[in-house]
Amino acid sequence: MVIVMAPGATEEQIEHVVERVESVGGEAFVSKGVERTIIGLVGDIDSFHHLNLRALGGVADVHRISDPYKLVSRQHHPERSTVWVGPAGHRVPIGPETFTFIAGPCAVETPGQTLEAAQMAQAAGATVLRGGAFKPRTSPYAFQGLGLEGLKILAETREATGMPVVTEVVDARDVPIVCEYADMLQIGTRNMANFGLLQAAGEAGTPVLLKRGMTATIEEWLMAAEYIAQRGNLDVVLCERGIRTFEPATRNTLDISAVPIVQATSHLPIIVDPSHAAGRKDLVVPLARAGIAAGADGVIVDVHPDPESALCDGPQALVGSDLRDLAAAVRRIPPLVGRVDAAERLQVT
Repeated sequence: MVIVMAPGATEEQIEHVVERVESVGGEAFVSKGVERTIIGLVGDIDSFHHLNLRALGGVADVHRISDPYKLVSRQHHPERSTVWVGPAGHRVPIGPETFTFIAGPCAVETPGQTLEAAQMAQAAGATVLRGGAFKPRTSPYAFQGLGLEGLKILAETREATGMPVVTEVVDARDVPIVCEYADMLQIGTRNMANFGLLQAAGEAGTPVLLKRGMTATIEEWLMAAEYIAQRGNLDVVLCERGIRTFEPATRNTLDISAVPIVQATSHLPIIVDPSHAAGRKDLVVPLARAGIAAGADGVIVDVHPDPESALCDGPQALVGSDLRDLAAAVRRIPPLVGRVDAAERLQVT
């Protein structure tokens, strides 16, 4: 069961609802988004019905949810959500009315490389900067990222460009320090089922970009998002980045069908990552076009000023004509499916 609080509900009203639920042996999980507060209930449904929850102050509605994921389901939240990323005064929307282009280097290597990649991305139309300071790799001998120094470089680049930053966090213990430097936390495919990390990200309150696990079903992916929401954070964006199949022609298989399926079952925004799906730059633009046409709320891609020297995923990084082709697709296709550029809705003061 889920309680939807009215937009103007006070903290006292929220606390009163929680106390009433706990008085009959139930558990209440308060999740706050930019626009509304939702309380997920766990316990005996019949006991909750006797509380007459709809009559409590500040309560807008009460829903009984059959989906295993309660807080991220559309059963109680028919309209799809928009997640705002960035500091007050310069926030970027990711959601159903806009199309958001996120781009940057897969890994932060140097201040110069990061700034140049950010400027390339911004010139192509990107409004959010991605870049990895912590890099979980298949091989322990591969470049693992610059860590704290990489976070500082990203923050400096944000100051220079005005672009909000999304970067990966790989350990629950690092969540506080990453939140100090980033505007959005990325949880990668290898950590989608790291439940301690999901809960820490939920408690932090910073918007989260949650990538689909490489062998995860859509329901498992949404249940991972539920872990974040249950700990108080409804500002979650899902990212389809390709799943592992029997086909070896690409690194992963981009599941385009996940876009409309997720949008039908969850109110959370969903974007696609053609770079990590393909693993090769010649497929990034065609896959991005397909994702945009399917109705994705955005794309996230790798760019690098010198892909041949990149310390991470150089073969999939865009530069030159490939980046110009993607920029053209980002300009032309979203209006055909009823989207406006996220830059047109920036909250700038």
